[in-house]
Amino acid sequence: MSQLEGLAAVLVLVNVALVALRSVWNYPFALVAVTLYAFVFYEAKLYSDMLLQGFFFVLNLYGLVAWVRAREESGIPVGWMSDRARWVWGGVTVAAWAVWSMAMHRYTDAAAPWIDGAIAMISITAQWLLARRRVESWFLWILVDLIAVPLFAWRGLYATSAVYVVLLGLSIDGLVQWRRTAAAGAAA
Repeated sequence: MSQLEGLAAVLVLVNVALVALRSVWNYPFALVAVTLYAFVFYEAKLYSDMLLQGFFFVLNLYGLVAWVRAREESGIPVGWMSDRARWVWGGVTVAAWAVWSMAMHRYTDAAAPWIDGAIAMISITAQWLLARRRVESWFLWILVDLIAVPLFAWRGLYATSAVYVVLLGLSIDGLVQWRRTAAAGAAA
């Protein structure tokens, strides 16, 4: 494990713990972590995950603004997507995964273009839904964690793999907390 990977791992854990608590302070930790992880994933030839960090950076800036505005209005509310929105987002995610992974397979020397591409595309959807404060984001993060743990271990990123094991637990906790909050909001 490099020092860079270790620092990025710690920052991600702090970030996700703060997200589960619906704290807007998660975003500064996220911005630094994704910047560091871009370098870590480049070295591991996981190019989809490397490029994903740039997208995360931009989406974390968006999320920061959205969460600050929401907090000013009524705390950090969360809710569920409509059935139609779930189908649309699911279809778009699968299509993006197929196109992205095919391109990474064909045009790069990526170590695992299809699995890495799945992590990237599901993560993009999850991060967007998280910024929009949708409970479904946690189901997607759980899926990402389950896919990422063995991939990162296979590439020798043991600290990152361990982080994703912890993230799996935090994602489950986030799901439980956000479901309760959404139910309380719907009952109010």
